[in-house]
Amino acid sequence: MPMEHRSGPSFSPDAAPPKSLVTDQAAAQAARTRHEHFKHTARAHFDRWALSYDRSWLGELVFYPSMRACHEQILRWQAERCRAPYRLLDVGCGTGNLLLSLVDDPHAEQLVGLDYSDEMVRCVQTKIDPEIHLDRLRVVHGDAEHLPFEDASFDVLTCANSFHHYPHQEAVIRQFYRVLRPGGMLVLIDGFRDNVVGWIVFDVAVAFVEKAVHHAAWSAVRNMLAEAGFSTITQRKLNVLAPLLVSVARK
Repeated sequence: MPMEHRSGPSFSPDAAPPKSLVTDQAAAQAARTRHEHFKHTARAHFDRWALSYDRSWLGELVFYPSMRACHEQILRWQAERCRAPYRLLDVGCGTGNLLLSLVDDPHAEQLVGLDYSDEMVRCVQTKIDPEIHLDRLRVVHGDAEHLPFEDASFDVLTCANSFHHYPHQEAVIRQFYRVLRPGGMLVLIDGFRDNVVGWIVFDVAVAFVEKAVHHAAWSAVRNMLAEAGFSTITQRKLNVLAPLLVSVARK
């Protein structure tokens, strides 16, 4: 008895791709477009703001409290380590005030700032005295989602008041984890939007002025840190009128 021949599915090189594939590709392209728009908007905003940034009314309200909080955490961490030399990376360094405030610390072996805004980087460079600072302090232009440093390069990583500008926050935190050395410390400070005041300040006012921003809830920040591999995560609220979330974690 002759065997029945059943041909398999035929494929034509000219056949149209499945609708589901087209839809997925379109969605992925739309996400990439939104992502790039988000980053371009943030860069343009800070390029315009760079020259007047240090005179901003937000200084006393947000920037300086954040810098003091970073200092406090570094001092506590250094006390635990018997003041061993450390290498620090400040992501979203702005005009470099945190870096310059640490440059006289004899234990600061290297201070590196990174910012996505070309104008912010130029501002920091104008503040650096080559004869005094160049061997220990430098600033680079770069993307927080793709940090241009080798694994385990830093003992401390600070990120103050820039996290809400990063469209892929989980990817950024994974990069933070990657470039920290084992036992290293992350200090992440951003707007606290989990009460009425914070919601008005950050989700309404800041979002209106700066456009492409996303302030993550405290629980979301904690989950992202844990999923990236960080441990010993502590969080606290700072400030009343412009509340800030201070998250500290160890690798």
